[in-house]
Amino acid sequence: MNKIISCIILLLIFTCPMSAQDDMTAEEIIRTMTETMNPDQSQGKMKMTIITTSGQERTFEYETFSKNKGEKSLMKYLYPQRVKGQTILMLNDANDIWTYFPKTKRIRKLATHAKKQKLEGSDFSYEDFGASNTFIEEYDAVRHKDEKTQGRQCYKLELTRKPESSASYSRIIVWVDKEYLVPLIIDYFHDDDPQLMEKQLVCSDIQLIDGLYTPMKFVMYNKFDNTHTSMEIIEVTYKVDLPDDLFTEMGMQK
Repeated sequence: MNKIISCIILLLIFTCPMSAQDDMTAEEIIRTMTETMNPDQSQGKMKMTIITTSGQERTFEYETFSKNKGEKSLMKYLYPQRVKGQTILMLNDANDIWTYFPKTKRIRKLATHAKKQKLEGSDFSYEDFGASNTFIEEYDAVRHKDEKTQGRQCYKLELTRKPESSASYSRIIVWVDKEYLVPLIIDYFHDDDPQLMEKQLVCSDIQLIDGLYTPMKFVMYNKFDNTHTSMEIIEVTYKVDLPDDLFTEMGMQK
């Protein structure tokens, strides 16, 4: 019996993310959170629901694929019919974006600044989806006093955009779950005003998927437009081996 218990403990140690430690620095917390949220590879299906200022709903469903810890990502729309087959390819952490339109069989490369634009009119930008290492590379992190939010003990971090960075937000505050090491709330501040909160992301329904803690639902609230967009993961797996040619102009059309 003791041997069985020991094996179970070892299995948990090697399949779950690093346990939280109170002496972790802001950089260590952000790096661990980023690694948890951006696995080597992933494949799944998601549902996006946009709530407009008038209260109307617009719903999209799509397949998602990512590789190289989120540096490469591809979204292929499944629903509604008018956008079925439309594909978005993001490379280099969303600095390079292409869109494929199946009706015209044309591929269009978006301008570099397009990463700050809304995706399908939602409250998520292309950068919100595709910039996997932005928090590490584009911001300086400071750890503040730990706080409790959504009934969970969290690290509270403040990220300030580096002077040379072109990231969309001047400042970000993030609450990271101490046990799961995933974000629960992220406050995004305006590009030109570090005191003006532009958007807030709330993550919930955290599940253990293939050994990684995964928020299954995300809601982005736009404080300017009084709209919000929810993202729900319908299914996801991290145990995949995606070919490199999927993340190409040819791969977009398959």
